[in-house]
Amino acid sequence: MTRTKKSKLDNHHQEQEQELIPGLPDHLSLLCLYKVNNPNLLYSVCHSWRKLIYSPNFPPFLSLYAILSPPINNKSHHVSNSIHISSFDPISSKWNPIPSSITPLNSPPFLLHHPSFLSRQLPIQSVTLSNTLVFVSGTTNNLIPALSNPLIFNPLPNQWSYGPQINHPRRWCATGVVHGSLYIASGIGSRYNRDVAQSAERWCCSEDSSRNYWEKISSLKDGRFSREAIEAVGWRGKLMMVNVKGNAVKEGVLYNVETDTWEDMPQGILIGWNGPTTTMDEEEIYTVDERKGVLKRYNVNLDVWESIIESRDLIGAVQITARGGKICVVCGGGNGILVVDLLVKPVKIWVLEPPPPPGLQVVGIHILPRMCSTSESEF
Repeated sequence: MTRTKKSKLDNHHQEQEQELIPGLPDHLSLLCLYKVNNPNLLYSVCHSWRKLIYSPNFPPFLSLYAILSPPINNKSHHVSNSIHISSFDPISSKWNPIPSSITPLNSPPFLLHHPSFLSRQLPIQSVTLSNTLVFVSGTTNNLIPALSNPLIFNPLPNQWSYGPQINHPRRWCATGVVHGSLYIASGIGSRYNRDVAQSAERWCCSEDSSRNYWEKISSLKDGRFSREAIEAVGWRGKLMMVNVKGNAVKEGVLYNVETDTWEDMPQGILIGWNGPTTTMDEEEIYTVDERKGVLKRYNVNLDVWESIIESRDLIGAVQITARGGKICVVCGGGNGILVVDLLVKPVKIWVLEPPPPPGLQVVGIHILPRMCSTSESEF
């Protein structure tokens, strides 16, 4: 054995034998370290603490997950339909790709580009549900729904699974979450069908296997919400959605979970819904006016939208998500992610570059617990 290899082994053994806090058993040290609310402090102290915050034993901090796709090569008209997912670690400030070997996203492949629609990217619809990333809808070959079952990624064990079969697999639908239940509404199957376009169903994500199924809920009055892939927003026991994206004239409805009825959206909310919209913990509503580049918060008492910040990076915003006091917005063209920290005054903003390799576009973002890892070399 060479001297270099022996030195590395000796260091490795010393790290394994090192106490988390000298003089205390590790189980008592863990109780002390769990009280530290800022993992950044632990990360910068020593290697053993750095390993600890990524272990299954430590409460997971939140990370940003980006869904990525290659852009269209306009010169050669070459299109690629491969999908990638990366997670941004806010502690180490690094993007970590989810290995393609464990990702079932591209088998069978989602269709992102079609020769007949070169200027348009076909949508992939995903939601955050109970600390998991769930792919609900997309398009595959022959322009048919890509998923008959939700495809679920759980970051803590770093595992994929499938949910129960959807009664009416669809695309170009509205998807959203309220109180831990996943909803899909309207949309089309392999072709337009009025019954599907007016239908809606719910999956109560529960550990109780007897409830692990999709159930039908009240139907919409018409099929006008099947025109686009819509991100429905859960807010105070209601599911809200509009039928057209952007600044176009639109209709808005909300589903009352308690009464199983569809109602008209309040005019104050509808008037200001001019771009990607989300909620923070299903309590506060945020939207981006994608034409003016303004982030706004809805004031429910006054029934008006109030401006928070204005930024050129918000013009043409693609998607928005919020959690843990931060709002993340996919910039126009998917070429960056603007982050807004609401926990500091005045609010702080910065832009994250898309993860490598260069050239990928961000088509979706979610905020979820960080992935666990047993690999020491990553830290």
